[in-house]
Amino acid sequence: MSDAATAARPVIEAENLARRYEVGGGLFREPGIVRAVEDTSFAVHAGKTLAVVGESGCGKSTLARLVTMIEAPSAGRFSIDGVEVTPERWAELRSDVQIVFQDPYGSLNLRQRVGAILEEPLKINRPRMKAAERQEKGREMMRLVGLREEHYDRYPHMFSGGQRQRIAVARALMLEPKLLVLDEPVSALDLSIQSQILNLLNDLQQRMNLAYLFISHDLSVVRHVADDILVMYLGRPVEFGPKSEIFDAPRHPYTKALISATPSADPSRRQERIKLVGELPSPLNVPPGCPFAPRCWKAEDTCRENRPRMEGAPHPAACFFPEA
Repeated sequence: MSDAATAARPVIEAENLARRYEVGGGLFREPGIVRAVEDTSFAVHAGKTLAVVGESGCGKSTLARLVTMIEAPSAGRFSIDGVEVTPERWAELRSDVQIVFQDPYGSLNLRQRVGAILEEPLKINRPRMKAAERQEKGREMMRLVGLREEHYDRYPHMFSGGQRQRIAVARALMLEPKLLVLDEPVSALDLSIQSQILNLLNDLQQRMNLAYLFISHDLSVVRHVADDILVMYLGRPVEFGPKSEIFDAPRHPYTKALISATPSADPSRRQERIKLVGELPSPLNVPPGCPFAPRCWKAEDTCRENRPRMEGAPHPAACFFPEA
């Protein structure tokens, strides 16, 4: 394959991904089905960031578990660098996809020194690498994320939250992945530290040509880091498009409501807050038709009876009556 074709190929491409769980049930009762993710398609290219946004319970973290091969999809397919992902290929493909978790306090083993934490992925996935090479790789990665070499022999409890997240990023990069899944990577940090970590991630992306799948509920952070945005509601995508189009001209009412709730640092920019009425429906009992219809101010009978498709221009949205 030519270099041009390789460059044009997405690092990850997903088509109609779904993940369903059986819950409850018994001797005389059928189990319920939780559709945590349904009909989700997207693609991310090298050097680009796709942000996945939505309320808690919309399926963001479940999607992260599918992409990182922690769980197998119930339906649909996805490929990494052109290779279709199946459970039989997980071992060979997991090095290409790494994850940075939300909580730097819980994602690191407090009983291990930082050096051992960084070297562990190499011990597991590069068993023939010599100890000196692993250590040199670990020290190089620490310098790359802005930590000093003398930190190599310290324990995680000796670091601040921002420093621990830098260690988590360094560990994720040890295997030189092509895709980094960032699951709320700055939500547990102070605001003063968040910008430092976001700038670090941006610098690493440019330097290493990484693809990011950035999961967040904070649209002010997403506005800073994303190239494209996938908006999810009750496990289903409702809008997908470039960041500029999503923020400047949202087509789905749910997206418009999310943006209206985002604080703005510009005092001259005033916007009316859209308050959604009603509770989020239970994932065990998703209403027929459009799942957002019970809370939507534009819903009509057709919304309650039929499920809209992701379509339309300038970018697709799952809505019969999209915003102008």
